[in-house]
Amino acid sequence: MNVKRVLDSLNLNQIKIQLEAHYHREGPGRTPFNPLSMLKAQLAKHLLRIISDRRLALRLRNDHKVARACSFRRQTPSHGLFTQFRHRLGEEVYLKIFNTLTKLLIESGTIIGKVVAVDSTHLKAYSGRAMDNRTGRSDSDARVGRDRRGFILGYRVHTACCADSELPLAYTVAPCNENDKLHFEPLLERVLRLGVVFKSVLADSQYSSENVRNAAEWLGAEPMIPVRRDSRLRNAFKVGRDFVVRGAKRIVRLFRKRWSIERLFGRAKEWLLLDGLRVKGIAQVSIHVSLSLISMLAVALAAVGLGSPGLVRCIKGFVE
Repeated sequence: MNVKRVLDSLNLNQIKIQLEAHYHREGPGRTPFNPLSMLKAQLAKHLLRIISDRRLALRLRNDHKVARACSFRRQTPSHGLFTQFRHRLGEEVYLKIFNTLTKLLIESGTIIGKVVAVDSTHLKAYSGRAMDNRTGRSDSDARVGRDRRGFILGYRVHTACCADSELPLAYTVAPCNENDKLHFEPLLERVLRLGVVFKSVLADSQYSSENVRNAAEWLGAEPMIPVRRDSRLRNAFKVGRDFVVRGAKRIVRLFRKRWSIERLFGRAKEWLLLDGLRVKGIAQVSIHVSLSLISMLAVALAAVGLGSPGLVRCIKGFVE
C-alpha cells in the first residue's frame, strides 16, 4: 500500500516526546491512543482525500489496511477523538512537525532554496456570510476579501517555497482581507531560521512596493518583482495583459520559476485536500493547512527514502 510507505517514511521520534507530553500516563482515565498513530491517521485523511473526521473514523474501522498503516491494531478512534487531538496539540505543534520534516529534506539536499517564490492562495470558509457581509455567520474569524473572480469569504494561505524542488518552506494563514505584503517579510525570516540561504525572491506584481523590495534586499536577496501593469516606468520589469514577461533576459528566465508556487498550490488542492475546509476558526484552519503541507513533505521524504528523488512531487504515484 503506497500510503503506508509514505507514513512509514516519517521519522517522528524527535517529536514523539512532545506529542506524549499532551497526554497523561498515570492516574484514572482511559488509556489514550498512541499520538503518533493519531497523527498518521490525520495525514492519511489528506493523502486519501477523506473529507471529514467522521468518514475517516469509518474508513479506519472498515479498512484494516489503512488502520494498520496508521499503526492501529485492535481498536480505532471515534471521529470525536480526532477533533480533541487537534485541539490538544494546537497549531504550534503542527508547525514544529512541518519544520522538522522541512529540515530533513534540506539536509538530504532535496530542498536547495537558492531561489524562493512567495505567493498566496484563497480558501473558502466553511460558513455563509453574516448580515454585515464582511464576516462569517458561523466562522467569525473568516473575512470577505477580493479574489481573481470577485469576492470570497474565507482565508488566504501565504506561502514561501523552494522554486527548484517546488516544496514549501514556510506558510501562514490569515483572513482573506489582509494584504499579501504584510506577510512577505515574516515568511522570508522564517525561511532564514530554517538555515536556508536564498539569493533571489520571486513574487507577482501584487507584492510590488518599495518596502517589499527593501525587505528582500535587507535579507540578502535580489527581489524579482514586476511592477504593476498600470506603471508608467519605461523599460521596467513587467508582466503584460497577455501574460508575457518583459525585461532583461536574465530576469525573465529566472522569473519563470515563479510558477513553481502555483503548481504547489494546485497539487495541494487537487491531491491533499487543501481547499476542503470542514473546520472553523483561524487556528483550526491553520492546522488543516499544516496537515496538507506536511503530507506533501511526507511524500517527498518517501521518494527520497526509495532512492527516487525525481518522484518528490509525484503525489499521485503514492496515493493511488
